[in-house]
This record gives sequence, structure tokens and C-alpha cells, in this order.
Amino acid sequence: MKEADLYPDLKAFLQAQGYEVKAEVGACDIMAVRGDEPPVIVEMKLSFSLALVLQGVARQGLFDTVYLAVPAPKKGWPARYKDIVALCRRLGLGLLAVVPGQGVEAHLDPGPYQPRRNLTRAGRLLREFQRRVGDPNKAGTTGVKRMTVYRQDALRCAQALAGGPLKGAVVAKATGVARATGLMRDDHYGWFARQDKGIYGLTPQGQIALAEHAEEIARLSDAALAVVRR
Repeated sequence: MKEADLYPDLKAFLQAQGYEVKAEVGACDIMAVRGDEPPVIVEMKLSFSLALVLQGVARQGLFDTVYLAVPAPKKGWPARYKDIVALCRRLGLGLLAVVPGQGVEAHLDPGPYQPRRNLTRAGRLLREFQRRVGDPNKAGTTGVKRMTVYRQDALRCAQALAGGPLKGAVVAKATGVARATGLMRDDHYGWFARQDKGIYGLTPQGQIALAEHAEEIARLSDAALAVVRR
């Protein structure tokens, strides 16, 4: 397929809406005009790419109504389809999908967009940042377990149980982890085992976790000691 193969369907799509359509007007792939209305610009590529987005943004320096056009995928849109639409919406670009010889699917029209802030999620991230001890993760890594506040709290609880089973309330007081009982009861990591009512001990996995995260546990202990000394 060539980019030129997209043009007949795009032209027919626009003409059906009353536009006069012409190709390769200056740097624009397609320009369409209807009466005294502002022009519509369509930029084409054989796949959605940064080059296409940059092309569309450049045309927005000339006209307000700019569409990006790509062939409709034969096996469905990629997993990041929602991200593609969100990006176009954020930039005020329209999105058209062409099925050569069959027509055009309009996925998004151009227009101004002001995203709504997800205050709940933003607050959750800020709390995670403020409560996390140190900077235990390395940016850009994949396939590794992230050290979160929850995991740090679980390690505190595991360290408290290193000498044997304890009541949840005792662990909470010793570690400063207010949610210790619930955390051990939920046991997301498989580290804790209920020994009796309100009493928890370490599982073999918990013992392994203490060894694997010895450096992190030492860091948490140092941080707690520093707070006490203040």
C-alpha cells in the first residue's frame, strides 16, 4: 500500500459532506473547503507515528481543523489505541481511519480540549512520594519489583516478626505501621501466616524476603532512628 491509495476514499468522504477537495496544496496532503468555512486539512501516513503527529501539529500553525489519516488495521487497533485517541484529543487533532476501497471511519474530530485532573489519583501519588523512605527504585528499569510504601511497611512488619510470632497491635506499635494487622491479614506477598487470633508469624517466603531485602530493611531502620533522634 502507498499513501496515495488512501486519497480516493478520503476525497470521497469529504466530498460527501459538501467539500471541494484538492491534494498537495503547498505542504498539505489534502485541503478541503466548504463555502466560506475555514479549510479542513488532512495529513496521511501508512501508520500512526510521531512523524504524522508532528506533521499535523505543523499544519495547526496554519489552520484550526486538522485530521490525521491512517489505514484501518486489518486485525484491529493496537493495544494503545486509547492512548492514540487521547494524544490526538489532547493536541486538538482529528483521527480518520481509511479502509481502502470501502470508506473512512471517523474516530475523532478536532477541537479544543482541557483534560480533567484526576485529583484522587494525584493525591495518592503525592502520598506515596511523601511516605516512601529514600529512593529505592531505579528509573527506566522493567521486569523488577518496585519498592513501594506498602512493601516497605510489609518489610517493617516482617522484621518485627523475625524473632517469632506477635500480635498485630504489638507489631504496629513496634514498627509505627498503623495498618500492620490488616497488612499481615491480607498477606499480598505471602510473607505472613496467622498463628492464632490476632497473632501472626513469618512464612518461609517471609524469611526469604528478609534476606533478599536486607539492605532496604537496614535503610528503613536507619531512617526510623534518624526520626527518633530529631
